[in-house]
Amino acid sequence: MTAELPEPQAKPTSVTNQFESTLNVWSGGTTHAGVWECGPGEFTADRSADTEVCHILTGSGTVVGEDGTSADIGPGSLLVLPRGWRGTWRITETVRKTYVIVGSP
Repeated sequence: MTAELPEPQAKPTSVTNQFESTLNVWSGGTTHAGVWECGPGEFTADRSADTEVCHILTGSGTVVGEDGTSADIGPGSLLVLPRGWRGTWRITETVRKTYVIVGSP
């Protein structure tokens, strides 16, 4: 997917000083969709209030839930982080993904 992303910004939940860029392409109520990119490193994620469905376009890494369940991700991976999920992303090669986030009504 070709998308011109904004200038990368420091990722607030990064434990390794990563930068990320997000382009929101659609919003409606508590749902929004877009394109996101983040460089190598590690960050925490919290989906306590919403569900995220993402499709990995480029890059690689591993996503690890607090319960220890892990998934290796790469181009073509479809990842669902259900409401209540919390864990860590470990990116080994810059990841670009499309996402849909569905919030609580």
